[in-house]
Amino acid sequence: MNILILGGGGREHSLAWAILQNPKCDTLIVAPGNAGIKQIARCVEIDISNSTQVKNLAKDESIDLVIIGPEAPLALGIADQLRISGVRVFGPSAHAAKLETSKSFTKDICATAKIPTAKFAHFFSPEAAENYIRSKTYPIVIKADGLAAGKGVVVAFDEITALQAINNLFAGQLGDVKNGVLVEEFIDGEEASLFVLCDGEEILPIGTAQDHKKVGEGDIGLNTGGMGAYSPAPVLTAEIQSKAIQQIIYPTIKEMKQRGIPYQGVLYAGLMINDGTPYLIEYNVRFGDPEAQVLMMRLGAQALDLIQATCEARLSEMQVNWANDHAICIVMATKGYPQNFCKGSEIKGLDKLSQTSHEMCFHAGTKIGKNGAIIANSGRVLNATARGATLKEAHNIAYSMIKAIEWSEGFYRQDIGWRALD
Repeated sequence: MNILILGGGGREHSLAWAILQNPKCDTLIVAPGNAGIKQIARCVEIDISNSTQVKNLAKDESIDLVIIGPEAPLALGIADQLRISGVRVFGPSAHAAKLETSKSFTKDICATAKIPTAKFAHFFSPEAAENYIRSKTYPIVIKADGLAAGKGVVVAFDEITALQAINNLFAGQLGDVKNGVLVEEFIDGEEASLFVLCDGEEILPIGTAQDHKKVGEGDIGLNTGGMGAYSPAPVLTAEIQSKAIQQIIYPTIKEMKQRGIPYQGVLYAGLMINDGTPYLIEYNVRFGDPEAQVLMMRLGAQALDLIQATCEARLSEMQVNWANDHAICIVMATKGYPQNFCKGSEIKGLDKLSQTSHEMCFHAGTKIGKNGAIIANSGRVLNATARGATLKEAHNIAYSMIKAIEWSEGFYRQDIGWRALD
């Protein structure tokens, strides 16, 4: 099978790593890829938001399956265009992708299907939003209705913070607000992520994870795309996971089908667990990053079988073969991230790291510089990812990997996994 992965981050590196373990994969191409992916697969520089370029590449390389990593190409309808041209795709249509690209769309699904979620109000002007929040008790949650790379959410514990968040959002500083801003009630509890595959009819749970969005240790500071993750998530017990599937996932898929928008791909539910009850915080229509890294570390070669079955509407035949293991991912980022940071610093020591089924350093934002040097090319740059019989064992391996990396311009949190380890 000839496979094309669209994307160039840590998520796509981990997907490539898992897929290459499966003998069904004859050829793997990643567009555009990064310095780490180039070590295991062929990378091609194209604009993955350009459907013509993507379709031409798929045709020229006789691609049998395209796996779309990031949310932006899905929002632009790249999956739709590929399907029209006869290429098999893992990823939802642009209409179905509105579960992530439009929070108001998801809220409407929740209201119709009676899915437990936070109450909200929707605004298209800062004045209306400001008048509303002056009447609220705190904390409250303020969100961009569109895509925001994981940074368009502010939990405001006072009116000053809430008003500033409204101003920043409508100024375009925290995400796409052409569809407005949502102000939600705050649901207290512990947050976790549930991942399922869906083929339009059936669903198959493929794992749980918890990530660390905040830049600072102790989960404080600015929101980021994610500073680390671990799997499984202890808070998502079998009982709570069953509740989430029956009360949130199945009703969503049923309602989407009734609206003529069948969902195919991975569905990532961000949940808040309050007193044993799961509430939907948000949906993402692709693998999380860095959650994909820990899931792929645990799934390995079977990831491709599961993806293929999703595309072929055969999920009813599949099951996930889990080992009794744990995985953790530590993100190394460029100093200054998630605000101002400088690209171009050199990273050394990566050649000393092992590359096994128990430890991998996935590249998120790297490129190859002069004389083959690895250069930091983004905010989040490396993902030290490890698997162990216990989370503590995986934690120790991952942090030993971090210590072997020579990168003076990088930083990382030293407390990833603290909730589960405590």
